[in-house]
Amino acid sequence: MLFLIRIAERIPSKFFKHLAGTNGLYEIRIEFQSNIYRVFCCFDEGNLVVLFNGFQKKAQKTPRKEIEKALKVREEYFELKQRSK
Repeated sequence: MLFLIRIAERIPSKFFKHLAGTNGLYEIRIEFQSNIYRVFCCFDEGNLVVLFNGFQKKAQKTPRKEIEKALKVREEYFELKQRSK
């Protein structure tokens, strides 16, 4: 699945969607051996996709705790990037 995101010009929304109200946080959906996994990510400088935390999704709704964790990791990533300039 991650290979598909790397090489595809357009990713089907079935696998890749923006999470409303998160200011640029996306969710990648991966199915493996009848389990569903999610990996949060965002874009940096156009086409670069930065992957954050992942988890196995067991409920219909994405847990708020996981979204908050991804937002924190994203914030840390951009802060570190800014400091290293």
